[in-house]
Amino acid sequence: MGKYLRKKSDVQYTPQQSLMMYLHDLIYLLTVIILLFTLIFRIVIVSGPSMYNTLLDGDYLILLGNAFYRNPEKGDVVVISKDSYDNGTPIVKRVIATEGQIVDIDFSAGIVYVDGTALDEPYTHTPTNMQEGMVFPLIVEEGCIFVMGDNRNESKDSRNPEIGLV
Repeated sequence: MGKYLRKKSDVQYTPQQSLMMYLHDLIYLLTVIILLFTLIFRIVIVSGPSMYNTLLDGDYLILLGNAFYRNPEKGDVVVISKDSYDNGTPIVKRVIATEGQIVDIDFSAGIVYVDGTALDEPYTHTPTNMQEGMVFPLIVEEGCIFVMGDNRNESKDSRNPEIGLV
């Protein structure tokens, strides 16, 4: 009875059979990767200098999908889109304030205040000297966040009415 059992290493495959086995495995692997990047992960490319020094133009970000979404907190780097800005193209910004907080900016000194306290922002590349049309102080509405780029004078963010509160 033992003479009919063969070890897997004893089986000889033709080149065509080997190729078909590799293609079969490759299709399964690609299917798993596609499902992962459709359901769980998302890839975004940073566009522009608005997050410089933290992120550079052309950097790739791998994000968790919406199934793992949580409420953003102050200091988080987020990828957002808004139909009113650039047809909803995703943009990368930092959360400065969340709902109910008051944002004020002293543009001459380049300092951002949240609830009356100056932010310690070692991640910024430039001070906040450019006003883009929003009126401050500003109360962040319920269910919204206020976002800014780290390279403040090269960033179109919540200071601009096109983006505003997200």
